Amino acid sequence: MANTTTTDAPTAIAWLKAHGSKAFRAGLARYGLPVEKAFGLPVGAIQKYGKTIGTDHDLARALWNSGWTDARMLASFVGDPAKVTAAEMDAWCRDFDSWGIVDTVCFKLWDQSPHAWKKAKQWATHQPEFEKRAGFVLMACLAAHDRDATDGEFLALLPLIEKGASDERNFVKKGVSWALRHIGHRNAKLHAAAIKTATRLSKSSDAAERWVGKDALRDLQRPAVIKKVKRRT
Repeated sequence: MANTTTTDAPTAIAWLKAHGSKAFRAGLARYGLPVEKAFGLPVGAIQKYGKTIGTDHDLARALWNSGWTDARMLASFVGDPAKVTAAEMDAWCRDFDSWGIVDTVCFKLWDQSPHAWKKAKQWATHQPEFEKRAGFVLMACLAAHDRDATDGEFLALLPLIEKGASDERNFVKKGVSWALRHIGHRNAKLHAAAIKTATRLSKSSDAAERWVGKDALRDLQRPAVIKKVKRRT
C-alpha cells in the first residue's frame, strides 16, 4: 500500500510514546524482551498504526535509526521490501537485540526482499546470537511465503540447518527448529527430507542437536501437518 498520509519519524514516535502502556512495558521482560528502549505497545497495535501510514521506506529508515524498539517494529510494517538494500539488512541485523524484533522484521519485511535468500545463508554462519537467529528465521519465513522457490533451493538449506543445530543458545536453536519445520511444511518431498534431517539430529550425542531434532519431529509428525503436505503435493 502506498503512503496515505504525511508522517515523519518524530510524529510517529510521539504517537507510539503516547499510546504506550507502562504495565505492558513491564510485562515484556517475562518474554525475554528488553524494556529500556520500549514504550510498551502490542505488536498488533503497532501494525494497525502502520496501516494508516502506508509504505514509506524513508520513514522506516528514520524510525529504525531512532533506536526505539516500538519504532523499529513500526519500521518493519511501513518499510518497502523493494527498496531494502543488502547493506541496510546487514546494519539492521547487527542492531538486533531480541527475538521479537528479529522475527517481526524477517516475517513482515525482509522475506519479500530480493536479498533474502543470500542473507539467510550468510547470517546462519554468524556468531552473535540474534544475527544467527535471523538467518534461520528468514529461512522459515521464506519457506512459509516464497511461492516461487524450488524444492532444490530449500534442500540446499538443510546442511546449514543441521550445522546450526549444534548451537545450544536458546534463541538460535529455536530458530533452527523453526526453519526445519517450515521447510517440511511445504510439500511431501520436503517433508520427507526434513523428517530425515530431524531424525538424524534427534539421535545425536549433542544435546542441542537432539533438542532441535525432537522439537522438529513433534511438529512434523502431527497428523495435521501430514495432511497438509499431502494436500500440497
